[in-house]
Amino acid sequence: MANSPQAIAHFPFPFDQDSYMYSTNVEPADQVRDNGMAGWGGRVYDVCEHYRDEIALRNDILSRDPLRCQVLPHMREATWDVVEHATTSMARDYPDWFTREERGGEVRWTNRLLDLEQVFTPGVEDTLPEEPFHWMMRQVQEDIELLDQRGGALYVDAGILTFGADWSLDFDLGMSFLEIHGPVPRAHELGVFQRAHTFLLGLRAGQNYRRTNWTMTVGRRLDTVTEVYPEWGPDRASLTYDEIGPRLHLRVEVQHFVRLPRSNAVMFPIRTYLISLDELCTVPAWSLRLERVLASLPDDLTDYKGLARYRDMTVQWLAERNATLGATAA
Repeated sequence: MANSPQAIAHFPFPFDQDSYMYSTNVEPADQVRDNGMAGWGGRVYDVCEHYRDEIALRNDILSRDPLRCQVLPHMREATWDVVEHATTSMARDYPDWFTREERGGEVRWTNRLLDLEQVFTPGVEDTLPEEPFHWMMRQVQEDIELLDQRGGALYVDAGILTFGADWSLDFDLGMSFLEIHGPVPRAHELGVFQRAHTFLLGLRAGQNYRRTNWTMTVGRRLDTVTEVYPEWGPDRASLTYDEIGPRLHLRVEVQHFVRLPRSNAVMFPIRTYLISLDELCTVPAWSLRLERVLASLPDDLTDYKGLARYRDMTVQWLAERNATLGATAA
């Protein structure tokens, strides 16, 4: 499904400079950021034109692989925090589509996009049709991970991963934040994850922050987790020069950090956006900047992001397109 012009204008283009290096790049989540076109940001949950399609895709993935959504027993309170945060935020930010009404200790939740209405008592699981985290995750487009804080460290002890970029929730569940990021090249030498960990430990309830992360994906495929690598991995080797424009996509994650008030867990929503290079080149400044970022990307980061097989020919393709467009930097 192609992006509309409105969606392209909303795309969170991640590069502020002509070269790329790992950084914490954290900013307040309520900051509306100019992306070279219209601007984006200000909401933790982004409900877009693909909402119904992406929710249907998530339900299909969960029906085939229930382990994509897991909650360790001690995280039950945190899952109710997520339900309250998500329903409150979505009703506030999208009142035409969602309503949350509280009366006598009960909540009436209305989701008009899915034709769903549910009355439940917060904290009482049998008032929902399924476990609260699973129920809520069938209504948001974000993947959400929940980090428990204990002993001066953060552990990923609950989450959902249906739209991830080559990692596995089932493998990482129960691991610490620093353990999970152990394989990332350069970032540890630069102290990026140590600073991020310290920042997250000090996060207070009511403080919301975000950052972006990026890679590239062959084909318009949200589900590129490790478990289904045989379905998408071979595409990296099959991409041809003539297919770059329609098949190769810039993949951007907008990652939020939210301290939940009662459980003290850190909620980590991850929203994934895809834009083909043909679509991206409708903004010449983006096209030129991406060319320069890819050309300057160190080989170890190129390998880590899975770009090695097609990085050089993509730089050549972008250079030829930019020369035709007469692109200038943003």
